[in-house]
Amino acid sequence: MPSLNLAIARLINTGTDSFAIWVVNAPYPSGYVLHDCVWPQHLTQVWQEWQQMFAGHGRLDISSNINPPQVNPQPLELVSPPSGQPSSYSSRLMQSLGISLWRWVFDGPILGSLERSLGIAMGQHTRLHLRLEIRDPDLIALPWEIMQREPGQSVMTLSQHVLFSRTTSEVEPLQYLRTEQALNILLVLGEDQNLQLDKEAGLLEATLTKSSLIGSSSPFGSAPCLVKTLLQPTPQELIRELDTKAYNVFFYAGHGEPGPDGGLLYLRSDMTLNGMELAQVLTSTGVKLAVFNACWGAQPAAEKHQAMPHSSLAEVLIRQGMPAVLGMRDEIADHESHSFIQAFTQALLARKPIDEAVAEARQQLLALYRFNQPAWTLPVLYLHPDYNGELIKSFDEGITELPETAFPGITGSSSTASLRSLSLGGQTWPLRPGITRIGRTTDNDIVIPEPSVSKRHAEILCRNTLKGSTSVRTYHLQDLSTYGTTWILHSHGWQQIHRQEVPLESGMQLRFGSSKSLPWEFLIEDPSI
Repeated sequence: MPSLNLAIARLINTGTDSFAIWVVNAPYPSGYVLHDCVWPQHLTQVWQEWQQMFAGHGRLDISSNINPPQVNPQPLELVSPPSGQPSSYSSRLMQSLGISLWRWVFDGPILGSLERSLGIAMGQHTRLHLRLEIRDPDLIALPWEIMQREPGQSVMTLSQHVLFSRTTSEVEPLQYLRTEQALNILLVLGEDQNLQLDKEAGLLEATLTKSSLIGSSSPFGSAPCLVKTLLQPTPQELIRELDTKAYNVFFYAGHGEPGPDGGLLYLRSDMTLNGMELAQVLTSTGVKLAVFNACWGAQPAAEKHQAMPHSSLAEVLIRQGMPAVLGMRDEIADHESHSFIQAFTQALLARKPIDEAVAEARQQLLALYRFNQPAWTLPVLYLHPDYNGELIKSFDEGITELPETAFPGITGSSSTASLRSLSLGGQTWPLRPGITRIGRTTDNDIVIPEPSVSKRHAEILCRNTLKGSTSVRTYHLQDLSTYGTTWILHSHGWQQIHRQEVPLESGMQLRFGSSKSLPWEFLIEDPSI
């Protein structure tokens, strides 16, 4: 899938208001561009005004770290909407901040990279995955999800051509992700003096399971949905339940507090877990998505109105290797939350990727609670840079992927595969069932210690597919490299692939890192021969 990843960081020793915006990943080689820019006073002023009208939490300042407040600030000039568009002050303020953020990010060469990436995605009849990495803590709390190019045009997170999420590149590698056909949710309700927990548990269970009963747009119908509820568990009870590895979604509702290491979740009034502790158990038990129905999940902790680095719960979990985290940027009303959860779950059960499901649920909030209200701006999705957002396996033209265990009455192929280095005295590496990771660092299954090889360069995926009454094992190569430096030898020569998944056949030759690097050979051994 075409993906454009952008990063924003403050430039050191060049003044507090100087930033760099650059492309970390693009769907074409010349898309990796860089733009230096200055944070404008006007944007600070719009953000402060936006918080006064919409923020439910304490105000977060960026002016003291970026540009000093003006002694006699100029009157705020808001973008004038086109004829016929909403003209209330709240709508104009919402739109002005969105347009100001868009113009600051997509200035200069960044716009060219975006437009060409969009063209590539449209040419492939798919949507562009746009992922934004904010490396400066002062900018985390800004509602980047409301970015809008011009008045009258769609907000980026509501666009039919873009799927938006946040990310970070400073992450632990993904653990092996199971292939699943059902939504298995662990619903945890912690301490909250404002909630009647039994009633809230019933409402949330009904909201989640009701989504599976609503007609699905998928030709295969909705996937199954199973929900297990824990009311105010102890940390030990929560960890014991997660250790069953039965769940792919962790859902938390309850009291929490922002703070270092992702803040605190109050399972009970005297029992808490911090974000780092939760991350360890979630990443080790196969959970793909963590959802926090609380106002602080995507909000950084603050000290004297200043954001603390890497302190939001969503950031902490993603940095520790979680595939996906969905939190709220600010306070959200119960009825708004339930509307979002039902639409989000329904989209997931239709086997849609997580970022697409968030976009559909955000559209639902906008339709129900209007553009000039903050509800649709509150959900914040973080995706691991190596995760494609697939929660439930989609059906592929009638071929069903099977687990490693064979079903009775179905014959299977027990072929094995390996990757053999064609260098003198080269080693042969057997491929694992599931995923074999290839890269420069030692946490990969196959280590290629060459400078041109990325840390997480590629994966070889082993799948069991059902054709008729026979289970057939197939292999696919997925490129994950930064600059698309994975090569396959065809009859017409070496072909470069980038962020693509291609089928492998026995005898194929591969190169990783450079077209001049030593080749490898992919081999399938059939024991029946």
